[in-house]
Amino acid sequence: MRVTVVPVTPFQQNCSIVVDEASGRAAIVDPGGDLERVMAALDATSATLERILLTHGHLDHCSGAGALRERTGVPIEGPQRADAFWIAQLPQATAGHGFPPTEAFEPDRWLEDGDVVTIGEATLEVRHCPGHTPGHVVFFSQDARFAIVGDVLFAGSIGRTDLPRGDHATLVESITSKLWPLGDDVTFLPGHGPASTFGDERRTNPFVSDRALGRG
Repeated sequence: MRVTVVPVTPFQQNCSIVVDEASGRAAIVDPGGDLERVMAALDATSATLERILLTHGHLDHCSGAGALRERTGVPIEGPQRADAFWIAQLPQATAGHGFPPTEAFEPDRWLEDGDVVTIGEATLEVRHCPGHTPGHVVFFSQDARFAIVGDVLFAGSIGRTDLPRGDHATLVESITSKLWPLGDDVTFLPGHGPASTFGDERRTNPFVSDRALGRG
């Protein structure tokens, strides 16, 4: 599995192109905008786009998804259905933040905890991790020991919970019960900023380290 990160939108959101090298198939995860740059990065991989994956419904993660589906004909999978209200208000949200005009869309497949999505011969396990948004999902590759976590967890921080239907206690529970059991060796790509590992965050993250939570 090969991952190319393309920071997009004024929020510098980590859109990623995940390529299964065995099959030459790819998924674009969280195309929040700047689609010409994203497609140029896809072309550079020489892979064939198979699907669009979304971690959650915030504009910087999904505002380009509908246009990308129309352009490429591939399906959108994710997030979990509880984020439908975020996607429904994309026209107002994008206009209010100076994004290009964006229409709401319906994913081809809403995802649930325990679902599996495929990219060629590779599989990604779905973990429903609410707290930042109620329908946030994480994509995990057991074989690659790699996760795409959106805005659940960052290097040295966690997702904000002050937006509609965010909840701090729920987010901490998602991190500790859904992510930590995957293993300290797992490398993760957050929605913004650099990659890290779950082990490093368990040791040092001031919000969810074992010490911060009184568990170490």
